[in-house]
Amino acid sequence: MKYAKTVPVLMYHHVSPVDGMINVSPFNFEQQLLWLKRRGYRALTSDEFAGHLAGQPVPRKSVLITFDDGYLDNWVYAYPLLKKYGYTAIVFLVTSWIHDGPLRNCLGQGELPSTPSHRDCEDRIGQGLSDDVILRWSEIKAMQEDGVIEFHSHTHTHTRWDLHEPAEKNARMAEELAQSRASLQANLGNVSAHFCWPQGYFDNEYIQLARDVGFRYLYTTQAFGQNRAGTDPASIYRFAVRNTTGNSVGRRIQVATHPLIGPLFNKWKLWKRSLRKRA
Repeated sequence: MKYAKTVPVLMYHHVSPVDGMINVSPFNFEQQLLWLKRRGYRALTSDEFAGHLAGQPVPRKSVLITFDDGYLDNWVYAYPLLKKYGYTAIVFLVTSWIHDGPLRNCLGQGELPSTPSHRDCEDRIGQGLSDDVILRWSEIKAMQEDGVIEFHSHTHTHTRWDLHEPAEKNARMAEELAQSRASLQANLGNVSAHFCWPQGYFDNEYIQLARDVGFRYLYTTQAFGQNRAGTDPASIYRFAVRNTTGNSVGRRIQVATHPLIGPLFNKWKLWKRSLRKRA
């Protein structure tokens, strides 16, 4: 058996028929899963991915599928499609947004709840109406017990404290980490070592705070790098999946894993980004 040299980590937020930024339609999401299925790709669990980083072998065609924030559409559309094609994923939860309540319908169960665009979700969360657009603990537990989706921390409030209270940012982040861990422990019975930075921001002080409370695998929004055996688990690369075809996402995966093209592509994209910053 051939083993993976690098494992691409796919980053999603929404799977919904509503148009909007960082959204993938259910049709395109299904086409992306079909592309993976037809070519023999496997989605790793968080433990398997951690093992890969530590040098343990995983199948050559491996990916890790991640979702940020924990939106209701992850239950309504993403979960049934993942289950249909035999794939697993992990979701990073913003714990203060989650409420109790009964299960809502998901794909194949009759009338489906509204799944608004990302901007509408932000507006409703800001108005204290997060239950309209965010997963409930009952839905989270159902997906976890079904073995389809794992759940990890994305802080308690998803706040960029470096922008709001820069002088207190470290103390605020320490509170975020503690509150998130307490909520996950109380509601799910455990807290993993996997953590995703809110809005993609982190610095060396934040990394140390996360490590101090037991988070070891830190997920970024940085796209241009390879998650190889021996890669620093405090800097896990992910690329955002667009609302596009399975073939398009497949090409991106193939570039990401190519031993020669992948590193060259990443260097070229980082060079282009540096030019934009200088302009």
